[in-house]
Amino acid sequence: MLDATEPAWRTNLSCLFERMHFILGEQVSAFEQELAAAFGARFAVAVGTGTAAIELALRASGLADSGAEVIIPALTSPFTAQAVLAAGCRPRFADVDPEHLLLDAASVGGKRVRAVVPVHLYGQPCPLPHSDRITVQDACQAHGITTTFSSPAAYSFYPTKNLPCLGDGGAVLTNSSRIAAQLRSLRDGGRRNDQVARERAINSRLDEMQACYLRAFLPQLDVWNADRIRLAALYDEALAGCDAVQPLRRRPGSVCHLYVVRAKRRDRLRTYLANHGIATGIHYPLPLHLHPAFREFGPPRGALPIAERACREILSLPLWPFMPESAVEEVAQRIQEFGLGSE
Repeated sequence: MLDATEPAWRTNLSCLFERMHFILGEQVSAFEQELAAAFGARFAVAVGTGTAAIELALRASGLADSGAEVIIPALTSPFTAQAVLAAGCRPRFADVDPEHLLLDAASVGGKRVRAVVPVHLYGQPCPLPHSDRITVQDACQAHGITTTFSSPAAYSFYPTKNLPCLGDGGAVLTNSSRIAAQLRSLRDGGRRNDQVARERAINSRLDEMQACYLRAFLPQLDVWNADRIRLAALYDEALAGCDAVQPLRRRPGSVCHLYVVRAKRRDRLRTYLANHGIATGIHYPLPLHLHPAFREFGPPRGALPIAERACREILSLPLWPFMPESAVEEVAQRIQEFGLGSE
């Protein structure tokens, strides 16, 4: 990744050190314009993390410190819920659909609910709710999906993402000039290119150096996504008919951030693969309503059965751009062996 893009990021770094403008300078500004153009949004506002992107999108949408209930799926990263709390709102956890493990639109209800955060989990486009509630998209795992920016979308550039940087980073994409202006103020202490804080805000600005790399990586995103999609299809073929696992169905347009299977003997399978030098992940091992940090927001154990069962079964297999096809074949072979009782 770094080798293929080295000429571009070295040029960007040279410009950065020549100008010596390290915070909200030319590299971040250029990246924002390039990202918005690439994804089809009017505006992009770069921030320090994907978590901050969700928080600030909620604040800019008028929910700051409102105590409003915000629906999020129980199966997602805990940072989604942390962002809701940081915005001064209350998370309300909903179950997921059994096929794709995305937010179940049928569970989006309640008179006190003012907003919904659909998560484009594993790189799948989650259907957006048709309601008058505020919508903020968590697209932190879904760089390059086709979506609408009539509701703001938050992205993360964590190093394992489809569009990564070399540390933390994030952005909000929107078609609203008002929300974009509000985001620029909220990320910079409530200031507007001066030293006057006009509102309660935070300090969360994408680093100029990270923008140098992101500008170099962005033109490669379509190629990298295509490679992920191709490798996922190889997994589908290699694991077809395997009794040990059930590959998760993917919605059309998925950019395959992760390749996830379900296994009734998940933990034993994971140990078996680790013993053969194959690292796996679990995204995620505990539904949000059962995290100690969020239990006060309910509901109790057993109330969201699909998410709870999924967390006991899901396993993320190795997947990254330029991963050798032979590695897919080896992983699939080991899983087949496990299914035949060779563990």
